[in-house]
Amino acid sequence: MIKTLRAALLAAPLLASPAVAQDSIRIGVEAGPTSLDPHFASLITNIAFSRHVFQPLMEQDARQALRPAIATSMRAVDELTWEVKLDPVARFHDGAPVTVEDVAFTIARAGDVPNSPSSFRYATRPISSVEAVDATTLRIRTTQPTPLLPNFLALVMIVSRKHGEGATTQDYNAGRVMVGTGPFRHVSWQPGSPVVMERNPNFHGPAPAFARVEFRPIANAGARSAALQAGDVDLIEIVPPDQLTRFRADPARFTVAESPSNRLLFLTLDSDREDSPHIRAKDGSRIPNPLRDARVRRALSLAINREALTSRILQGQGTPAGDLGPPGYFGTSPDMTPPPFNLEEARRLLAEAGFAQGFAVQVNGPNDRFVNDEQVVQAIAQMWTRLGLTTTVETRTRAVWLSEAAQLRYSVNLAGFSPNPELLGMLETQIHSWNTTLGLGTANRGRFSNAEVDALIQQARTTIDDEQRRALTQRATRLALVDHTALIPLYFAQNTWAMRRGFTYEPRTDEMTLAFSAGRAAR
Repeated sequence: MIKTLRAALLAAPLLASPAVAQDSIRIGVEAGPTSLDPHFASLITNIAFSRHVFQPLMEQDARQALRPAIATSMRAVDELTWEVKLDPVARFHDGAPVTVEDVAFTIARAGDVPNSPSSFRYATRPISSVEAVDATTLRIRTTQPTPLLPNFLALVMIVSRKHGEGATTQDYNAGRVMVGTGPFRHVSWQPGSPVVMERNPNFHGPAPAFARVEFRPIANAGARSAALQAGDVDLIEIVPPDQLTRFRADPARFTVAESPSNRLLFLTLDSDREDSPHIRAKDGSRIPNPLRDARVRRALSLAINREALTSRILQGQGTPAGDLGPPGYFGTSPDMTPPPFNLEEARRLLAEAGFAQGFAVQVNGPNDRFVNDEQVVQAIAQMWTRLGLTTTVETRTRAVWLSEAAQLRYSVNLAGFSPNPELLGMLETQIHSWNTTLGLGTANRGRFSNAEVDALIQQARTTIDDEQRRALTQRATRLALVDHTALIPLYFAQNTWAMRRGFTYEPRTDEMTLAFSAGRAAR
């Protein structure tokens, strides 16, 4: 059917059958899922695909505010207890109702999937028990106050115990147990190939606009844009700045959608190891790692011209950052503005730290993960060269970059992260000391560690009162960024989509491209 539709569009796009056009949508995405197992990896891309076939208890809307999904409500009964009301009309694709047993099975499974590269354990670790109150009411008890639990679980998809018990990740990948409650049913997928889904006619929520959706992975941003221009796809994500300008200037054929992102792009700095892999003296000899000195880290931050990065390299698709979240995000501070570009002060700090003549450093990052990411890395290296450092650059494809970053093979690395949905999510994963027992610092690639910052984070994450938690979050962030430069915030990304005229898309802060957020323009 897809081949027929494509041929018809290419041969006579203006004469395509309205019925066929309304029934399907082809979406060009940067990457497909690494697995269909909804609990295999806590990655935005995987979660986005999972949300079509499965649902969480409560889900996040386009601005990441919670709304009902499988559950109609989730409220704190006391500091250690959450009461959840299941929607009695929610049904799995096989017609079975969602039960407390399904929820308990999911919570037990989600953080314990073998070979997971990015576990959901952070979301389920605080839970001590799931108890049935009646057929549609359950209580989730935690080991400590966990104010972000509803948002943690908003990324954990509920699976059927009947189909999931004993099932492996491969069973999900093969489609054998892809039985959820979501708006679409799974049709087909192979790694590197399109993901095909069909509308679930018995979905208990609003029906998606399209009966069939095909997600086509097109890694290269230019190729995605070309596919849209050729009519091979109807909607694309992550549009390059120059192409976005062209699409915006051609309203007779295309429409664009944009949203500020909560994703912070930043540099991780190896502030832990005495001998860092890509730090040397200018003559190539080994030296004690200068990144362990907060003055050096501060100097590197001041030597970056964030306005130039966002205006020139990103062509406006970014906002300079000085905090861990964008303005207005819960836990941010209005006065945490981007550090000013100050080369003179940066040189003074380097000299004060004993590195007046600089040192050699390699800047690493991806070349296919973020908008113009390789150019950003190159620009930062050039700015540090002006500071007096000898800089080299090495970028990798997404899969290699993710693996090497997790193995701590970089001294300086361009990274990105979206806190969920408070700044505390950034502090817990990126700033707190590496602590597998607590499940904190799990993405702290620079291994920054400070006992005072850790104490504030741990206090904040067990504080139910919003205003008290906000104040603790602000104090921890200020101490980490202003006093210690735990990492270097660069800019907040801009999320972008482009589509053929007649299609619509509700832009999202979380970067997800969801078929049920797409629609038909009113005539």
